[in-house]
Amino acid sequence: MLLLNHRTDHRAPLDGADANMLSCEAACEVERFLRYRNGHKETPLISLPGLANEIGVGSIQVKDEGHRLGLGSFKALGGSYAVIRLVLEAATPRLGRAVDISELHAPEVKAVARGMTVSCATDGNHGRSVAQGAQLVGANCAIFIHSGVSDQRSAAIVRHGAQMIRVSGNYDDSVAEASRVAAENGWITVSDTSWPGYERIPGLVMQGYTALLTEALRQLPEPPTHVFVQAGVGGLAAAVAGHFSVLLGDNRPFFTVVDPSRAACLFESARTGHRVKVAHGQPTVMAMLECYEPSLVAWRILSRAADAFMIVDDEDAVGVMNRLANPRDGDPAIVAGESGGVGLAGLLKVAADSTLRGLIGLEPDARVFLINTEGATDPGVYEQLVGQSLSQVVRRSLEA
Repeated sequence: MLLLNHRTDHRAPLDGADANMLSCEAACEVERFLRYRNGHKETPLISLPGLANEIGVGSIQVKDEGHRLGLGSFKALGGSYAVIRLVLEAATPRLGRAVDISELHAPEVKAVARGMTVSCATDGNHGRSVAQGAQLVGANCAIFIHSGVSDQRSAAIVRHGAQMIRVSGNYDDSVAEASRVAAENGWITVSDTSWPGYERIPGLVMQGYTALLTEALRQLPEPPTHVFVQAGVGGLAAAVAGHFSVLLGDNRPFFTVVDPSRAACLFESARTGHRVKVAHGQPTVMAMLECYEPSLVAWRILSRAADAFMIVDDEDAVGVMNRLANPRDGDPAIVAGESGGVGLAGLLKVAADSTLRGLIGLEPDARVFLINTEGATDPGVYEQLVGQSLSQVVRRSLEA
């Protein structure tokens, strides 16, 4: 199912604060910060010419965030960036001068960080990024996870020294509990979702995501004509759509937001015309996208910058994992987790339907840009769903 964006503010300029947050200048500053991160390097842009020929488009380019900063997810760009920014901002008045990223490991900055505790709720990947950022700067960290977060994803966060707090219920329940406990203890909430009165820090998280777009635009032979990006609360989708809106204006690509059918909060918001919370039902295999209420900032941006909203089912997501693990026609293999290839799942559903192709103008010369948002962040789940060892798929991807 696909809905075109018919809101009256569709394709209107972004709110001034949102435009500044996702500006070219801000994106350049994110890249400057990344140059001070150990292990930072650009993630690959992978072309799938065989699949493009099969579905009748000009090209398919996939930005593979499974290689990002050792965390296996695009989330590595957001939470840790926000933590670093917050530490530098806290150090500035204490030291009586502006403190730059180049001073991050200075003893006096570390002393400020030791007096701070950052916290968040997570499905796994965002919390790992926040914990990594806290470990990098020497701050304390508490991470709230709900009952559906796997033990492997929890253990990956613990390795960065975070205190783990498990909450009954779903992701939205963990967000509420994390906010309550942080307020009681004077901790700083570093969330990737936003709500009334809490926008700036989630904005910094989204700002961190622009680095993958800066890289992609350098790597792409031509700008894309179509973009499909998966969404949970909508932070990444809004960062991509908003940055393209600021950078390219009316020449930006046609942008489609892809939701899981069992947690389609952005799709339902588009249907009703305003931000809504959807009911929690059967869990989705797309664990990193299982969110039931959009981020306030993300919806404000997507209501203007997204052109269409659609849903895909669990079997679509699993099918794409397997297709990327076992490519045909000379395409390379890509390790995509349960949520990583959902944008591609959306593309395949549209490409198979002539009516939907016509709605979004997916012509034979279309240049499609996608993001593999995560690798096998839970190897056990990955191997169960693709029916083969992770090492086999990794070896296949390296051989291509």
